[in-house]
Amino acid sequence: MQVRGNEFFQGTLAQRNEFDTVRIFDTTLRDGEQTPRTSFSYDDKRAIAAALDDANVDVIEAGFPANSEQEAEAVADIAASTDATTCGLARVVESDVEAAIDAGVGMIHVFASTSDVQIEDSMHSTREDVVARSVAAVEQAAASGAEVMFSPMDATRTDPQFLAEIVEAVDDVGVDWINIPDTCGVGTPKRFGELVEYVGQHTDARIDVHTHDDFGLATANALTGVEYGADQMQVSVNGIGERAGNAAFEEVVMAAESLYGADTGVDTTAITDLSKLVSERSSVPVPVNKPVVGAHAFAHESGIHAAGVIENSETFEPGVMTPEMVGAEREVVLGKHTGTHAVRDHLEDAGFVPTDEEVREVTKKVKAHAGDDEVVTDAVLRAFAGEVGIDRETEEVTA
Repeated sequence: MQVRGNEFFQGTLAQRNEFDTVRIFDTTLRDGEQTPRTSFSYDDKRAIAAALDDANVDVIEAGFPANSEQEAEAVADIAASTDATTCGLARVVESDVEAAIDAGVGMIHVFASTSDVQIEDSMHSTREDVVARSVAAVEQAAASGAEVMFSPMDATRTDPQFLAEIVEAVDDVGVDWINIPDTCGVGTPKRFGELVEYVGQHTDARIDVHTHDDFGLATANALTGVEYGADQMQVSVNGIGERAGNAAFEEVVMAAESLYGADTGVDTTAITDLSKLVSERSSVPVPVNKPVVGAHAFAHESGIHAAGVIENSETFEPGVMTPEMVGAEREVVLGKHTGTHAVRDHLEDAGFVPTDEEVREVTKKVKAHAGDDEVVTDAVLRAFAGEVGIDRETEEVTA
């Protein structure tokens, strides 16, 4: 990395060779819609699918066709109108698989519970029955000519020997993808990675990972899964989904691209607008401190940080991820922790030509104002500049 002729040591960024490429499977329209109190209309689904397609994701899981006629119609229309592979979800139930086939999807994602607690208390079934139904569903889906993905639901709480048994059983009938879901978010990176490696020893299919964020580890687990051999990561925009949500699209993509130096194929400049669209349509607000897409992701107030970023953004930002890369803008905020560098920058942007003493006087006013829990707006800054008597380089022209 060269910055103004100086070479800086990149630390942990100096080695980025864990993986070179990874596929992105987006489940915003399926698992994301399972966010409590969230429901996407037909128009919502079409708009989000179009944006995901424009961003160049590999797979769009458009929904669960067997759920309703409206859902089936939306999935079918998305499949017909996008370049990405459209995926439809199905239980290991003949009518579910048939609904997905009828929707014309390019991939059918069949799933069955494999942990004992879910087999007994959710499916009210037995291990033997789950294996038989899973094999039948995969065979039915494969006969349609679609790609087939099988998920042993709650894989991270499943007996390893049974997990190997069911994975081998669907592998024998030609499954294309094995998805490893951390359904209840109990995986830790190393353990989850080792599970991916273990499953890989029992199948010739490609491996996909689906991680939940109950302990804030979804992004780390998804990326570790790829380090251990997975080819694809399931994500949702803004991390929406069941309970604490899924691995966040924006976090996973930018970490893969910027920290690992891998190619996701995603147009990263679309990320901020995509986040805003999903937030608006889902009515799930984006926290201000949300990585990559939060309002504060590229905002600076602290005097030391702001001064450094004004001089060179790489001082207190990752460097390998800039706001421009994700379609956002950097912001230097004026507040209680503001220093003179930021105040001068804002004054000059407003057309003022302050002396050093005038900058110091305005900075004191800014700190006092913000210290009283008041927001320092552009109007407030201009008022302070007037109180101090700072001249403008060019007078404002008013009508």
